[in-house]
Amino acid sequence: MTELGGYHDRVARVDLSLGEVHYEAIDDDDAKKYIGARGLGVKYVFDQGPDVDPLGPDNLLAFMTGPLTGTQTVMSGRIAVVTKSPLTGTVTDSHHGGWSGARLKWSGVDGLLFEGKAEHPSYAVIEDGEVTLHDAREIWGWGVHDTISELEAEVGGTLGKNLSVMAIGPGGENEVKYGCIVNEDDRASGRGGTGAVMGSKNLKAVVVKSGTKMPKPADPDTFKKGYQQAMQLIRESEVTAPNEGGLSLYGTNVLMNAGEELDGLPTKNGKYTSTGAMREAEGGTIDAENVSGENVRENILVDEPTCHSCPVACKKEVEVTIMHKGKEMNVRGESYEYESAYALGPNSGHTERDEIAVMIDRCNDMGVDTIEMGNMMAMAMEMSEEGKLDSLDEQLDWGDTERMIDLIEEVANRENQLADALAEGANGLAERFDAHSNSLAVKGQTIPAYDPRCMKGMGIGYATSNRGACHLRGYTPSAEILGIPEKADPHEWEGKGDLVALFQDMHAISDSFDICKFNAFAEGIEEYVLQYNGMTGLDVTEDELLETGDRIYTLERYYNNLAGFDGSDDSLPGRFVPGDEAIPGQGASEGQLCELEEMKEEYYARRQWVDGVVPDERLEELSIDVGPGTGVSRGDSPAPADD
Repeated sequence: MTELGGYHDRVARVDLSLGEVHYEAIDDDDAKKYIGARGLGVKYVFDQGPDVDPLGPDNLLAFMTGPLTGTQTVMSGRIAVVTKSPLTGTVTDSHHGGWSGARLKWSGVDGLLFEGKAEHPSYAVIEDGEVTLHDAREIWGWGVHDTISELEAEVGGTLGKNLSVMAIGPGGENEVKYGCIVNEDDRASGRGGTGAVMGSKNLKAVVVKSGTKMPKPADPDTFKKGYQQAMQLIRESEVTAPNEGGLSLYGTNVLMNAGEELDGLPTKNGKYTSTGAMREAEGGTIDAENVSGENVRENILVDEPTCHSCPVACKKEVEVTIMHKGKEMNVRGESYEYESAYALGPNSGHTERDEIAVMIDRCNDMGVDTIEMGNMMAMAMEMSEEGKLDSLDEQLDWGDTERMIDLIEEVANRENQLADALAEGANGLAERFDAHSNSLAVKGQTIPAYDPRCMKGMGIGYATSNRGACHLRGYTPSAEILGIPEKADPHEWEGKGDLVALFQDMHAISDSFDICKFNAFAEGIEEYVLQYNGMTGLDVTEDELLETGDRIYTLERYYNNLAGFDGSDDSLPGRFVPGDEAIPGQGASEGQLCELEEMKEEYYARRQWVDGVVPDERLEELSIDVGPGTGVSRGDSPAPADD
């Protein structure tokens, strides 16, 4: 057990097969070594074993909070969902904001561990530290929005006050490989297929009912000092300043115009590095400004809700009305995010602002990842153009927004041949149609909205991310676009391996607290240490906390190594790197390709890994004393490349 501040020392282990709930304490050594949320969740998933079938009953689905979740700490409303991914086969953690993380902590537990498979569709309710299971057969097949409304009425709470619902839609129920979990305000644990794992367990929703009693810091003076420093920095930042900073005014979509100007916005399945480059080559009216944060704010913004303890309010709620198949369609919803707008817009060959809002809303209701859904459709469009989908009943044309809107629901329900093929994710689609050259995936997960030909740090970041292509493992655009903590030339590769490793460790820390990554636009390791020590009563140094981030990241890599991954999987799509499939960048990124191999060498040296594998000495140095080891030593040479 642990007596550290910030923990209830209570985790519910739910055996869905037996319908039983048991409660366990948190091992004190694990709490100190892995903190909570992402880190502790990965430890629980590791202990379940890396050989489990992601969609089998033995896979663990962990909903985890951290010691700072639900506290006064700025931006501390997040929750981590950790499991083995059906999309990638790696360990994955996917986070969402809003209020469900804080309310889970306030309900009296630190986390929920679901294993097994319920006999029939069920949902879980957590209140006053107790978990109960209920029949969900009547709502199985429903979209997320109707599910949340129904469960709000059934459980007797009020959304926005004391109730949070985290639910799956048909996408998760039908085990779409990128099915996601959506909470009460359209915030999603979107990546890696966490919703598909939930669906495989016949678990429709997790409902949290709670008061608002915040955990108290063990050392109030130290915590107060850290909190005040953090808040001051957030207020002063040009990015996070409430009602003034770019993130506060325009949300994440503040980056759309910035990415376009740098020629760092993947367009038309990554063939172009901006919409401007596509216009120059092909003509047409595609223009990223149409779907930018500035355009959204001026034309369709209706509200700016926020998460627990967050003054930034980056969420932008919009309302649009479009004509779809001759009928008027009105949609109001959150999450007009940069990543969603990129994947469902420019990367799919169009910039129809209002239609993208409808697509985002439909993805959320169906419970599928917006990034993966948009990129899968872009991949299918390119494959159609090349004749690779001729064996199917239909093709998909670039920028066909009417068809895209309908296809989202079809994919979630696997309604036809094309939809069923897209539901399998990039690796599945590529294998079936020999279309690896059309895939923008790393380890099976497709890239977000940062072109690695422009932002070289994102190139090595995508390649070495433990959960597949991801910007949130190590957010180098902070330095490459915004100059935080200092400016880095986006086209320069040297030093990016070291930079990515540092960012990955810092984000592993914040994800384990669990606080929003956007704090990193203002805060640093000093503020992290003060708030962590103040809440828990520990006395860790900055170096010790950074080592904890390294330990968490290395544990994830160790899990992946035992699951069969090594340096050959730390790759990038062929169009981004030198080789036969290379498509050099255009415009401000003219001629650029990503020097991945050079950066990998630098990165592995920083991590002290051998060709992407954690050597046993490194496990010992970081006190990772679980499992058999990889059998690799730092004295080993990398395996020769295949002929």
